Amino acid sequence: MRFVNREDELAFLDGKWKQGAAQLIVIYGKRRVGKTELSVQFAKTKPHIYFLCERISARKQLQKFTEMVGVFFKDEFLPPDGFRDWEAAFKYIAGKGKRIVLVIDEFPYLAETDNSVPSAFQKAWDLHLKDSGICLILLGSSISMMEKTVLFHKAPLYGRRTGQLLIKPFNLGEVREVFPDKDFDEVLSIYSAVGGTPLYLNKFIGRRWGDVIKEEILQKGQPLYEEVEFLLREELREPRNYFVILEALSLGKHRVSEVINETGFDKGTVSRYLAILDSLQITGKEIPVTEKIPEKSRKGIYRIVDNFFSFWFRFIFRNRSLLEENRIPEVMSQIKAEMPRLLAASYESAAGEILSAAFARKKIPLRFESSGRWWDKDREIDLVAANRHTNEILFGEAKWSNKQVGINIYEALKEKAVAVEWGKKNRKEYFALFSKSGFTGAMLEKVKKENVLLFHKDKLVATQIQK
Repeated sequence: MRFVNREDELAFLDGKWKQGAAQLIVIYGKRRVGKTELSVQFAKTKPHIYFLCERISARKQLQKFTEMVGVFFKDEFLPPDGFRDWEAAFKYIAGKGKRIVLVIDEFPYLAETDNSVPSAFQKAWDLHLKDSGICLILLGSSISMMEKTVLFHKAPLYGRRTGQLLIKPFNLGEVREVFPDKDFDEVLSIYSAVGGTPLYLNKFIGRRWGDVIKEEILQKGQPLYEEVEFLLREELREPRNYFVILEALSLGKHRVSEVINETGFDKGTVSRYLAILDSLQITGKEIPVTEKIPEKSRKGIYRIVDNFFSFWFRFIFRNRSLLEENRIPEVMSQIKAEMPRLLAASYESAAGEILSAAFARKKIPLRFESSGRWWDKDREIDLVAANRHTNEILFGEAKWSNKQVGINIYEALKEKAVAVEWGKKNRKEYFALFSKSGFTGAMLEKVKKENVLLFHKDKLVATQIQK
């Protein structure tokens, strides 16, 4: 699998290594997001031990670890049954006086087999490792377990860590960097189907979008065909109930009341399950960006924020009967028919990122503190960005269609903006239009006179904004 991006994360780890002091670094994030590959890339040019924890007995794990330590230090006289305990193992390593990287992957598996492990690691760190030259990296895919055992303020290892990295899936801009030979349309199609998970993205390198969908996702027996079920069973005790809730969300039931009606679960059950799905970064709660007290807002809605989960529930889960009979062409026809809507939704979600990228390139002399969608009962704006300190607000509309965007779209956006209650009197307003197919001549003329930015796909093509 090709290793791409993650330059900032590698630079962070290299910086910690160069400090010379002992390091305890926590790397966590969703499965398949590239945590292991990041640690391997970092450690490969340094003396290192990489140990992958498994769901086996604590005694057997320690025995396997002992074998790896013996091989690394070329010590044939380590106890064949393994070190007595983890403190003894770390005492031995520290006593060698050798500067090494020690990567312990899937640390939650180790903690699950023996709940005393976090405390044992804490003791070993305090007594032996903190004054050594070790760079200890703990990796974990179970975000909740990593928080419980390492990051939570009551966790034994809390306060010992010298650094932590939450590894997130790539955003659309980073996905585009993965495929420098593909145009924006195909990159958006890939991102809409599998999101920014590196393992999934690598399936598309050198291959056409449709071929990967048919051969890797719709084909029974392939790992991605069962991937969502596997991930949910790995993380959750009652995956069946979560399936019901995720299917409801994929059907467009975004409010808690709608999910309750669709699933038949009570409010407490739905709220609890959604909170867990949020913590796993599978779903997310969205609030209109202009809400003054978001945590108290009653306008919140829930969405599946993991694109692959959304795609899987939308096309694979609902079509299992067809796919089990290998009727892949029928499902592909359905996907192709629905892709324009899926692409339009992804483009709308990406508008804020495209705008931020233009800011980063210093092509626009504006800065905003917050951005997101806005809606009320019968109106919706794809992007609203605001800065309370400067009393400036921007409204954006994204159109993924084969028609050029004209003045009518711009005027409709301005009309909706009037309904947004935000800021002080005489707030400064800006507008942004995002279009798959470009802009009419009249709209290109309009931009010369007003505070509006025009983006063709992900490129800024026109603006006259001056500060």
